[in-house]
Amino acid sequence: MEHLDVIIKNGKVVLPTGVSETDIGIKDGKITVIKKEITNDADLKWDANNQYVFPGIIDVHVHFSEPGREHWEGFHTGSMMMAAGGCTTYFDMPLNGIPSTVHQDALYEKAKLGNEKSFVDFSLWGGLVPGNEKDLEALVESGVIGFKAFLSTTGNKEFEAVDDLTLLNGMKIIAKLNKVLALHSESAAITNWLKKEKEKEGKYSADDYIESRPIIAEVEAVERAIYYSELTGCPLHFVHISSAKTIQKIEEAKQKGMNITVETCPHYLLFNHDHLRELGSIAKCAPPLREKEEQQKLISLLIDNKFDMISSDHSPCPYELKNPKVHNLFQAWGGISGGQFSLMSMIEIALNHNIPFETVAKWTASAPAERFGFSDRKGKIAEGADADLAIVTLERSHSVTEENYYAKHKESLYMGHTFPCQVVGTFSRGNLVFKDGKIVEQQSVGGWVKPTGYAAIK
Repeated sequence: MEHLDVIIKNGKVVLPTGVSETDIGIKDGKITVIKKEITNDADLKWDANNQYVFPGIIDVHVHFSEPGREHWEGFHTGSMMMAAGGCTTYFDMPLNGIPSTVHQDALYEKAKLGNEKSFVDFSLWGGLVPGNEKDLEALVESGVIGFKAFLSTTGNKEFEAVDDLTLLNGMKIIAKLNKVLALHSESAAITNWLKKEKEKEGKYSADDYIESRPIIAEVEAVERAIYYSELTGCPLHFVHISSAKTIQKIEEAKQKGMNITVETCPHYLLFNHDHLRELGSIAKCAPPLREKEEQQKLISLLIDNKFDMISSDHSPCPYELKNPKVHNLFQAWGGISGGQFSLMSMIEIALNHNIPFETVAKWTASAPAERFGFSDRKGKIAEGADADLAIVTLERSHSVTEENYYAKHKESLYMGHTFPCQVVGTFSRGNLVFKDGKIVEQQSVGGWVKPTGYAAIK
């Protein structure tokens, strides 16, 4: 009888077909057997009685700012935070590092740091910015997951928004390379004009901020990107979509057979504009948290499967850039720190709306794996897949505190929020990296993973 590395016994395992009470056997980082009772010997046995075993989540949208801005968030603290939330693979965005990941040398520099420091697996986005179209093919051949571009002003001189000609030229190249372009979709013309109008009037409140980034700015940018995708054949992934009208445009494009996916983030589902009014800059993001009525529409769209996946858009910064005492919201950094909480957020929403846990696993694991080329080994609990697992109990709640939040900076919209569940264990390719509230003290075991068939199509 084969000796196994790990056996997880008596768990309620979240399989693609539903929840099943079964055991999981792990050997050499892979799931080797799933059956009712595994009697083999193992180096580690985990009793998951009354616990749910989810596939480790794949978060396709995080911002770890290393190299160059590790004091914002780096691979070490960032990956610990992800492990503590049941995330076993994350995709790091290209924009906040110095240099930004817009050419091959920068990609390799970032990958080296991640390989040295990450507790769980990661993949890397490349960037599309004015002037780097010639670098896109080398980035694909080196293993980027896809490309990210901004249709609104970034506020980051290392990673500028694309103009229309750069966007069209880049989309043509990305389509030829068989990759996906992820877009932050807010109209720069609309948002910049409205911001200047507010500043001329000396208006800087929460209500002024949301009025400067209206739903129409998101709709216009998405609609324009869809037109450009029709022209170029470029697959699109719309990030952090925040409004029902925008989803309507995306749905119409999908119905025409266009190659488009869309994500939203837990903070748009759990919170709303009242939290920005109450908390100030801690709750500032772009697009902004919407009014409560719009929040409810997003939850309904989620239940109706109009969102393909969930991502955190973890976007941290040092305290001085998020200081809630600053009354001019336009000056504060716009981003939500919360990468640790995506799985627990979706379980909370599932419990409140009678959503099956296998649907949560689809949003957080299998759909990202399928979209970005990992479904052969990640995203679901199956024999032969990587042993990436998140173990959750519903018998304990989890209240967010500075002590149990692993991010480098603790200023978060989620601080004080209580989830009706708790992540009690995380396995990354069979390695126990998080247990009962603590990172397991061992060398980081994560590494740079590349999608299947990532080489450029000639």
